[in-house]
Amino acid sequence: MDLIHTLYTRRSIRKYKMTPVPKEVITKLLEAATLAPSASNSQPWSFVVLQDTQLLKTYSDRAKELCLASIKDKPDPHNYRKILADPDFNIFYNAGTLIIIYGHEGATTFEDCSLAAQNLMLAAHAEGLGTCWIGFSIALLDNQDFKKELGIPQDSTAVAPIIVGYPELVPSSYTRNPPRILLWK
Repeated sequence: MDLIHTLYTRRSIRKYKMTPVPKEVITKLLEAATLAPSASNSQPWSFVVLQDTQLLKTYSDRAKELCLASIKDKPDPHNYRKILADPDFNIFYNAGTLIIIYGHEGATTFEDCSLAAQNLMLAAHAEGLGTCWIGFSIALLDNQDFKKELGIPQDSTAVAPIIVGYPELVPSSYTRNPPRILLWK
């Protein structure tokens, strides 16, 4: 698959087949992620790979509780309260793999880890896999108790939680707004 085609056809996938993603494919995606540029070649990323659907369901429930607590009294224009309160809603969409990119202290850690995440998602799409960045999980993944439970260093920051799997349903194409050019001299 050529790069331009990959860019135009990648979609966030929210329905997955039960087929597990083999370790060698995950390793290939992680290697692609590490090819991303980073400020001063700092490479401030590390990875956690979780491939246990029952464990991910448990983490989904814990993450939903934290999210609901954090938006308790705030405006809810996207109706997240209702979505997160649904006991059947799994924030990981029943995907069999979650790859979390953790960043380490630096001036551009978030940007560098986001570039690694983009590489990972594009490589996954080129391999016939689907991905989706799961923002609802950050509160849990960055929680001190959660990091202690999994042995993740406390100074690590969860930046990019990405589910990976074989798509059962691929959304149809959608349109994007044209580039908004503020200046071109």
